[in-house]
Amino acid sequence: MGHVIYKVVQHDGGWAYTVNGVFSEPFATHAAALAAARRAATEQRVPGRTEAIQYETSDGKWRTETAAGNDRPETEVEDGR
Repeated sequence: MGHVIYKVVQHDGGWAYTVNGVFSEPFATHAAALAAARRAATEQRVPGRTEAIQYETSDGKWRTETAAGNDRPETEVEDGR
């Protein structure tokens, strides 16, 4: 399992949260962005069902793997204020 950090930052004239360099939608207030980041971080820790997944690799081959439903990362929220 990994560790995911949600960072609340100023963005696009408002506020957003970012994970691994990817920004959320913008929020008008810091409080709204912080609440959304906390909600997303909490939801990411919720276990799901174990599923078989299929995907195509960059060389055009199809792979099948099992994604464990209980393999969820630890999460935290950093307030960039």
